[in-house]
Amino acid sequence: MAIKITDECINCGACEPECPNNAIYEGGVEWAMADGTSLKGAFVLMDGTSVDATSKHTPIASDVYFISPNKCTECQGFHEEPQCAAVCPVDCCVPDELYEETVAELLAKKDKLHL
Repeated sequence: MAIKITDECINCGACEPECPNNAIYEGGVEWAMADGTSLKGAFVLMDGTSVDATSKHTPIASDVYFISPNKCTECQGFHEEPQCAAVCPVDCCVPDELYEETVAELLAKKDKLHL
């Protein structure tokens, strides 16, 4: 499952540079699938919506850092554990129960993001 950042986030920013998928954004910042990936053209989001990879999306959170579940792979294929959780000083990077995915699904997502 994807990782989410809870309201306990202290906005230290330690997590953002650790994400190999560029899935972590500062609160209030628009995000795009193409940010930090090799995606181009049309991409189908987890909810089935087809978007252009470069199109900007509404921030998921405005007051704290957030993780786009469409880009989060729990660091599968990169690291043995989610790096955001490993570096978070307040343990606010936790599994997001809304997005359950198998390791195979996470690795397939990684392969789509990084052609």
